Amino acid sequence: MYREAELYEALEEKSVKCTACPHYCIIREGLSGACGVRKNKGGKLYLLAYGAPATLAVDPLEKKPLFHFLPGQHVLSLGTLGCNFGCDFCQNWDISQAMKLARVEKKKEFKEEEFFQPTWPPEKLAEYAATQRIPAIAFTYNEPTILYEYALDTFKLARKNNIKTIYVSNGFASLEAVEGISKWLDAINVDLKSFNDAFYRKVCKGRLKPVLEAIRLYHEKGVWVEVTTLVIPGQNDSQEELGRIAEFIDSVNPQIPWHVTAFHPDYKMASRTSTPAKTLLKARDIGFAAGLDYVYVGNVLHSEAESTYCPSCKKLLIERRGFFVSLKDFSGTCSCGEKIAGVWS
Repeated sequence: MYREAELYEALEEKSVKCTACPHYCIIREGLSGACGVRKNKGGKLYLLAYGAPATLAVDPLEKKPLFHFLPGQHVLSLGTLGCNFGCDFCQNWDISQAMKLARVEKKKEFKEEEFFQPTWPPEKLAEYAATQRIPAIAFTYNEPTILYEYALDTFKLARKNNIKTIYVSNGFASLEAVEGISKWLDAINVDLKSFNDAFYRKVCKGRLKPVLEAIRLYHEKGVWVEVTTLVIPGQNDSQEELGRIAEFIDSVNPQIPWHVTAFHPDYKMASRTSTPAKTLLKARDIGFAAGLDYVYVGNVLHSEAESTYCPSCKKLLIERRGFFVSLKDFSGTCSCGEKIAGVWS
């Protein structure tokens, strides 16, 4: 079950230009783009991964992480093979990099179509979430931007059933993709991996500027935005760089939650050390000093730094420890009268 892409332009000699992400791949007939899931067939671009999750689960929303969006509730989460990045530290590399690794291994015998089993079309996803009373659907685990048409069709059906819609994204999306999905997207967590374009090019195989532009545009379009930075020792953990990330988020809106999370050795960075908790707590202090209202640590247990406090009176509003959440009768407004930014119902 392949779906003709909406985000592409036909070119001469049956080539196409994919417009889903800032790579803007020019794809000749019979080939796929950098992500491995958008393929030119006869001069038309098709999404091979349509309806074909590589993984599907029901997760706590805090796992995304989203802390100011339906806290304590669950989300139907799915991801496919493929990604438009190639991060050396990817912790889902077995699915995100599967197409690239298979292409290298199989070479001329490589056929992308063999990797996709369309067992979960949008109709089935929306129906399952509705019948199981799961309040949200998230495209996560790999980059949802490359699955634009799959997400779009799913989100339209979800909205009919009052089901919320979520992206967990690297933010490397074209303006066309952001414009198109925003009207159907309720929330997004964007990984802002660094504030150094050289890091993005070398370590992630992408670029910084489009990510910053996407964060601003998603926010302007009314999508609830949270930002995550995986803090990697010796790579992006300097006070200067963390400060620049915090200042950027503050320039978009100081009420955007910033999650600073611990790196664990994996993939091409398996020999590096994990992030010390003290580094994350330092990053949290840097975020508050930059003017942010909400900064959280992740991938370590630290109840105080995982919990939500009123930015005005400092009252504890939502207590967290890992995926345990206690709302303490909180419904969006502190007893002092301060409205807490987020989507609470």
